[in-house]
Amino acid sequence: MASKEEAGADPIVIKKYANRRLYDTQSSSYITLDDLARMTREGVDFQVLDAKSGNDITHAILTQIIMEEEANGEQMLPVSFLRQLISMYGNSMQALMPHYLEASMESFRANQAKMQDAFKTSMSPEAFTKMAENNMAMFQAAAEAFIPKTGNGSSKPAKEADELSELKQQMEAMQDKLDKLGS
Repeated sequence: MASKEEAGADPIVIKKYANRRLYDTQSSSYITLDDLARMTREGVDFQVLDAKSGNDITHAILTQIIMEEEANGEQMLPVSFLRQLISMYGNSMQALMPHYLEASMESFRANQAKMQDAFKTSMSPEAFTKMAENNMAMFQAAAEAFIPKTGNGSSKPAKEADELSELKQQMEAMQDKLDKLGS
């Protein structure tokens, strides 16, 4: 299937026939609701038209995909949310809900992208190397604490204190990053 960029500005037209079959006019092939779900996840823009009337039934088809996902154990929508959503139909706030839900989902996606970027940045190869070095220093410090000291005075309390201080600073920096992402 073509991605949004490959398809250009126009969405792919899918025709739904009376026998419930879906026809992808771009690939000239019949497809399933699972194919439409995958296209949606891939960001492919499509429009579903009733083959007989020409009416746009994209909303109904997308809703049907959600119903099938929910029925097949992929439940994402809590019952309380569904009840609240149903109670909004006919309510004076009904006209505002689509815009509110769209803005909420866009905000969620933006925050998700920020978290992924922050995680990738903080988990670079250099970060893993530094973490390994710090872990080794901590293991060494722990081992020295349990192994009796020899008479040559080989313990290094100043170095251990510096390493612990450095670890605390790194943990504080990571906590600050997480706090900034959360706000």
